[in-house]
Amino acid sequence: MYNSKITGLGYYVPENVVTNDDLTQWMETSDEWIQERTGIKERRWIDPKTEDTTAVMGAKAAKIAIERAGLTKDDIDFIIFATLSPDMYFPGGGVQIQDMLDMPTIGALDVRNQCSGFIYSLSVADQFIKTGMYKNVLVIGSENHSGGLERSTRGRGVTVIFGDGAGAAVLSRTEEKGKGILSSHLHSEGKHARELALIGPSTNRWVPEIIEANDPEDTSYFPHMNGQFVFKHAVVRFSEAIIEGLTANGLQKDDIDMLIPHQANLRIAQFIQKKFELSNDKVYNNIMRYGNTTAASIIIALTEAWEEGKIKEDDLVVLAAFGSGFTWGSVVIRW
Repeated sequence: MYNSKITGLGYYVPENVVTNDDLTQWMETSDEWIQERTGIKERRWIDPKTEDTTAVMGAKAAKIAIERAGLTKDDIDFIIFATLSPDMYFPGGGVQIQDMLDMPTIGALDVRNQCSGFIYSLSVADQFIKTGMYKNVLVIGSENHSGGLERSTRGRGVTVIFGDGAGAAVLSRTEEKGKGILSSHLHSEGKHARELALIGPSTNRWVPEIIEANDPEDTSYFPHMNGQFVFKHAVVRFSEAIIEGLTANGLQKDDIDMLIPHQANLRIAQFIQKKFELSNDKVYNNIMRYGNTTAASIIIALTEAWEEGKIKEDDLVVLAAFGSGFTWGSVVIRW
C-alpha cells in the first residue's frame, strides 16, 4: 500500500468584493445583522463581465496547485471536481478542466456532495493512490453561488452567506510511512435532505413546468436552508467526525496542530474550537473574507493557512465538513 500526500495547493477568488453594506441595495439587512449571525464581513461574487465561471475558476486554481507540486499538466493521472454549481446541468466540470488545461485524455470524475464535497473528493483521490491505480490526482472544489441567489429580503437568510471561489490540491503517491493522509471518514443522513436543498429545476420539476406556472411566489429554484436546524446538526456532526478521525489514529485533541473546518458559519467554527479547547492559532477561519464557498471552502482555507506558514512539516492537520445531504466527514493528515 502506498500513502498519498498533498504536494501542491492553489486557490482563486474573483476580484469583485461584495461587502455587507453592498447587500443593502437588494435587501433589508445590515453589516451588524450579518456579522452577528454568520461572522461574514464580505464575500467575492463573479462579475458577469469577466470570463469567470465555476470551471474557469477551478482551472485557475488548478494551474497554481500543479506548478507548486513541481509537476506539469501531463503528470496528472486523474481529475476529481467537486461542485454544486456546475457551468452546465451536464456534463460536469471535470471534463472542462481536462480541456481547459489541455491535458491528455485522462479520467475526470465529478462529486456532488456540496459542503463536504472536498472531503469526499480527497477521500476518493486517496484511495486511487493507495491502491496503486494513480500517482498524481488533481482535486478541485469550485463554486459560483452568486448566479443563483435570490437577491431580495425574502432570500437574505441564504444569500448573505454564500460566495464564489475555487481551490485545488494535487495529491501524490509517497512511500513515507505515517505521512500524508492518515484516514478519512464519511457519513450521510438523507432524511434531512430538504432542510438544505435546491428543489428545482430538476427532473422532478423541470423548466417548462416552472415557466408555465409563472408564479412570482415560487422559490423552488432558489436555495432553501432551515438555518437553525442545520446549525444544531452541524455542531454535533462536526464533533463526531473529528473525534472519529482522532480515535482511528490513536490521537487526542491535544495532538491537533491545525483544524480547518468547512467555512459554513463562524459561530459553528467557534463552537467547535471551544469544545475541543483549541487555541486561536490551531483553527483557521477565513469566512469573514469569502463567505461560504461550499466545496471550495476547505481547500481555499487550507491553501491560505499553508501560504501563511501556519502549517508546517509533521503537523497534524484535521479537515472537517458538514452540509447539504446531510453529508459530513473528516480527513486526518500528517503534513
